[in-house]
Amino acid sequence: MKPTPKPGSGPRVIPSLGDPFDRRHIGPSEAEMKAMLELIGVKSLDELVSKTVPQSIRSARPLLVPPAASEFEALTELRAIVSQNKVFKSYIGMGYTGTICPPVIQRNILENPGWYTQYTPYQAEISQGRLEALLNYQTMVSDLTGLPLANASLLDEGTAAAEAMAMCRSVATDENRKVFLVSADCHPQTIAVVQTRAKSVGIECVVGDEFDLTASVKDLSTLCGVLVQYPTTDGRLLDYADVAKQAHAVGAMVVAAADILALTLIKPPGEWGADIAVGSTQRFGVPMGFGGPHAAYIATKTEFARKMPGRIVGVSKDSHGNPAYRLAIQTREQHIRREKATSNICTAQVLLAVMAGMYAVWHGPEGLTKIARRVHGLTRLIQMGLDRFGISCGSDPFFDTLRVGTPMPKMAIRKSEELGMNFRVYEDGNIGVTVDETTTLEDVEKILLCFTPSEDAEMILSDMSRADFENVPSPGGFERKSKFLQHPIFNRYHSETEMLRYIKKLEGRDLSLTHSMIPLGSCTMKLNAAAEMFPVTWPEFGNIHPFAPAEQSAGYAKLFSDLEKWLASCTGFAAVSLQPNAGSQGEYAGLLAIRGYHESRGDHHRNVCLIPVSAHGTNPSSAVVAGMKVVVCACDENGNIDLADLKAKAAEHAANLSALMITYPSTHGVFEEDVREICQVIHSHGGQVYMDGANMNAQVGLTSPGDIGADVCHLNLHKTFCIPHGGGGPGMGPICVAKHLAPFLPGNPLSQGGLSTSGAVGPVSAANYGSASILVIPWMYIRMMGAEGLTKATQVAILNANYIAKRLEGHYPTLFKGRNGFVAHECVMDCRDFDHAAGIKVEDIAKRLMDYSFHAPTMSWPVPGTLMVEPTESEPKWELDRFCDAMIGIRQEIAEIEAGKSDRTDNPLKHAPHTMVAVTADEWKHKYPRSQAAYPRASLRDSKFWPAVGRIDNPYGDRNLVCTCPPMDTYQT
Repeated sequence: MKPTPKPGSGPRVIPSLGDPFDRRHIGPSEAEMKAMLELIGVKSLDELVSKTVPQSIRSARPLLVPPAASEFEALTELRAIVSQNKVFKSYIGMGYTGTICPPVIQRNILENPGWYTQYTPYQAEISQGRLEALLNYQTMVSDLTGLPLANASLLDEGTAAAEAMAMCRSVATDENRKVFLVSADCHPQTIAVVQTRAKSVGIECVVGDEFDLTASVKDLSTLCGVLVQYPTTDGRLLDYADVAKQAHAVGAMVVAAADILALTLIKPPGEWGADIAVGSTQRFGVPMGFGGPHAAYIATKTEFARKMPGRIVGVSKDSHGNPAYRLAIQTREQHIRREKATSNICTAQVLLAVMAGMYAVWHGPEGLTKIARRVHGLTRLIQMGLDRFGISCGSDPFFDTLRVGTPMPKMAIRKSEELGMNFRVYEDGNIGVTVDETTTLEDVEKILLCFTPSEDAEMILSDMSRADFENVPSPGGFERKSKFLQHPIFNRYHSETEMLRYIKKLEGRDLSLTHSMIPLGSCTMKLNAAAEMFPVTWPEFGNIHPFAPAEQSAGYAKLFSDLEKWLASCTGFAAVSLQPNAGSQGEYAGLLAIRGYHESRGDHHRNVCLIPVSAHGTNPSSAVVAGMKVVVCACDENGNIDLADLKAKAAEHAANLSALMITYPSTHGVFEEDVREICQVIHSHGGQVYMDGANMNAQVGLTSPGDIGADVCHLNLHKTFCIPHGGGGPGMGPICVAKHLAPFLPGNPLSQGGLSTSGAVGPVSAANYGSASILVIPWMYIRMMGAEGLTKATQVAILNANYIAKRLEGHYPTLFKGRNGFVAHECVMDCRDFDHAAGIKVEDIAKRLMDYSFHAPTMSWPVPGTLMVEPTESEPKWELDRFCDAMIGIRQEIAEIEAGKSDRTDNPLKHAPHTMVAVTADEWKHKYPRSQAAYPRASLRDSKFWPAVGRIDNPYGDRNLVCTCPPMDTYQT
């Protein structure tokens, strides 16, 4: 018993203002937890943990995070932090501009949990709204770039350019084509990210003059691609038609990094010969957010469909013959080809792509063109004003950016700071000015004031403002003549009434956490609390340029410092990089850190990466992207890494061993007892241990990668630390490393040339802190939970998984368990016998769950024919029971098939999901009643989510690939 402190001694405890947040975040009440513990046969959470997590890896370190704050207190504290940021009008450009998010989009999509809590659309029948919105996005990108095939978004412009480079190399049939030319006129951060990727995959990246291929590349037979910026980073519009002809003549491809708004006025890349177009759609209504999240785009020719990275939405048909959307064949291939995949991309920027696509729907072709003409017109006004004073902006055509050759750059910068503006400063002293959608005539006057006497600027502006700057012609010689966005989708929803109804119609076709739990294994669909999301749209976070002067982002610096310190404590590591803007990027960055470490010691030959057969699909592909050779290790019958096989492989490859990639708890949902020995085996042979952080939510407060013996891990902040999935993105994948790997964290994309000469790796994302604006979410989560709350969340996640496993054990055997018969935070349910006994496959169970208003668990992974269930700590016992009741109901339906009481082909599982249209049709052909199809449980009559379409025919869509909006008459009304 602790002694009672004397009055006035010890820390002063101040009562919290508001309810404790952890009891809002954690679903089961204390009474419910007691009942659940009794069912699974333990007396307390501590006892459950002691029987689940090996004592050898339990952490004795306290989590170094502040005491829990209430929602009110945390928001107040964050308000004080963000007030340190200074929001200047930024004219820096470089691919990031001010923009106006239409309120109808901000309120009904960005701030709407019906959109941001959706899961990746792998279960297409209950994702039709988001898939349609993404198809709109793909159509928008395809139309504007003049290329027929676009994907559903990438991470940022820099990484999209790197993916395009890899695509050029993949398309090339000649193995010797390993040179990629990057124009010196590209954005510097793009050059840096491309250089990092090129180095890791063995491509020679040459920065040079794209107009003179012979001078830039010694042997043109080795050239696989050329990257150009359109317009250039300093704003010039250059004609690249001859560059494309030269490149094609020597067998190389051309990639154009193109400004999406400029393409409404200027000739699209597909019309002057580009094979691939990449860029950012940030300026279509998405805040700068100090670098992200933003949806990058990539578009190409149809013949390169199978080489396209990321996800592609395509049109197919459902079981009733109606149009239906789903992810196309290429997307699925990315996840099953593993080390042969063309990319390690697993995360898109879906929520932001939806916003950008809706921005185009809202404005339509005429509205976008008007915005572009106004931006170009205001830029022309600035150029004309400067020209009157003999200040040169060059003679090349431009769209929205001027490179000002002012004779007094220091004076211009000083004045701009006084007026609350940021300009770009070039190494030669020139000033860059980029106009955007938010720029006004008053802003133009302030810009001119920085370069001319005030009275002259006012006089000039008075003369020019009478000009019709909003209707200036397109830049001379580059006029776009082709039409775009002619589909009715982009020409109908221009009143807020119609737009609101369209957004809500699509929202209603998607199942999200607003409807039910989403029990996906290794995907952690936990609560994304309103208090965590609230600060994302604060302008002090959203309206800051990622390359603004450091003194303007002191609030962000404090946020980053706090988060790095807290995440380091949670992982047991010494240093953190917040730069990777997706889990896949975190894997890549972590492996680059390991590679950089080996190279710094002269071990350039260490390139073998051991990966268990059960690993996530992105693990082997990330290893290949990081320049490593994958060697697969076996797992035993209990799902654990086969220690004997690991030792044999480690010894066999000892001379070249670079790393082991593991997930902990394992992908089979158990805490492996031998994990410390596994790490020691790798270290004894000179390798490093990389831990995939997908299951970190089963570790926080109980153990950590550092305690276990790993050297680096990435964290999926969109899983463990509450950033929402957003329908498949945004995400953040920061990496945490041991002290010896700290020098090899990702570099600043604006450092010299991107790649440091000190041996450190280069940047992996275009902005130094990745998708910075959503880092407020994990900050709020950790701040409100505190050490005790974080630990309890982990305990309850383990409790909820074991409760489900126990309730379902007589119906669905749990395939893998720990030594004491418990699972970790997820369980793998064996459904393989149903196929032989009843002709029921795991997909049939997944589709039938939709009739119960549930999203399916993870199907057939890590073992074919299984379902992996992860309930998370946020779900209350009532919801867990509702899910278990649904699963038991489905098992009873399977039993009826097994007993011959239900037809093997005409039963509710084989024809699931059932739409409202199908069950209310005049004709019903099935042997089972409509009521069983629609309402398998009576409670569904009170509240039910209806799938928008019947089961989708994927092969049909793959044979008939359509990835843009179909004719309007094919839509259901």
